[in-house]
Amino acid sequence: MFESLQEIVENAERTQKSLAELVIDAEKLTSGLPTEDIRARMLKRLQTMQHSAQEGLDRPIKSISGISGGSAHKFWNWLDENENVPVTGSILSRAIARALAVNEVNAGMGCIVATPTAGSAGILPAALITLQEEYRFSDDQIVDALFVASGIGMVVVNRANVSGAMGGCQAETGSAAAMAAGASVALLGGSPCQSMQAVGITLKNMLGLVCDPVAGLVEVPCVKRNAAGVAQCFVAIDLALAGVESIIPADEVIDAMAHIGKVMHKDLKETGLGGLAATPTGRRLAKQVWEGDV
Repeated sequence: MFESLQEIVENAERTQKSLAELVIDAEKLTSGLPTEDIRARMLKRLQTMQHSAQEGLDRPIKSISGISGGSAHKFWNWLDENENVPVTGSILSRAIARALAVNEVNAGMGCIVATPTAGSAGILPAALITLQEEYRFSDDQIVDALFVASGIGMVVVNRANVSGAMGGCQAETGSAAAMAAGASVALLGGSPCQSMQAVGITLKNMLGLVCDPVAGLVEVPCVKRNAAGVAQCFVAIDLALAGVESIIPADEVIDAMAHIGKVMHKDLKETGLGGLAATPTGRRLAKQVWEGDV
């Protein structure tokens, strides 16, 4: 498996293969499965993503705890009202709605694809499904993008981690947004180098993000951080496609994230003891949840 994003770029340039092809080749070596089976398995994951995104838009989904839910449905309907013109524009606003939707489905105990975690599962599908809708990409093209995201995720796991308990939310939503940015640039015709620039730009803009779930649940502020994550992803996509570089190489940004996670205080790493979880409202909600009074 790949140890660095630079290694992936160099392999792509040397072999003249796409990023997706390189990741599929690596998966074939690991799993022993043929390309057709590997792609079929990824297609099933895409279909799950598409279903969860739509489910959260079609109806308001409340979490089991009752402290979150319904935002995606509300925002989507607001976008449909002709007099409302979103400041975020058509593409980003739809991606924001889908990011909320998938994470609300997760909080409501629905079926999602952890990309790379359940708490960050809305970002990658929101970006790719919205780009598919806007540019009429086929499912096969989106599957290719998912393999690119997977390759990026492998490097993040090898060099750092994707766990909020170990690295804060930067390791979850930050990694998810970086995966989505790199995959989206490849989908839109960017070079392997531009994909990795998008990874670096995205992740460095999310360094230091703490994991502070209210009541210890992956709901508040996690759902709305997925919306913020997809916004960071879209910023990086345009910058990278325009030729803007990260300056700090993506691999070094990942290493920096790992270091920040190590020195981050434990109260800010999914313990529910610090950050927003420690605010008066956060503590009140936690008490309500665990005493059954929501």
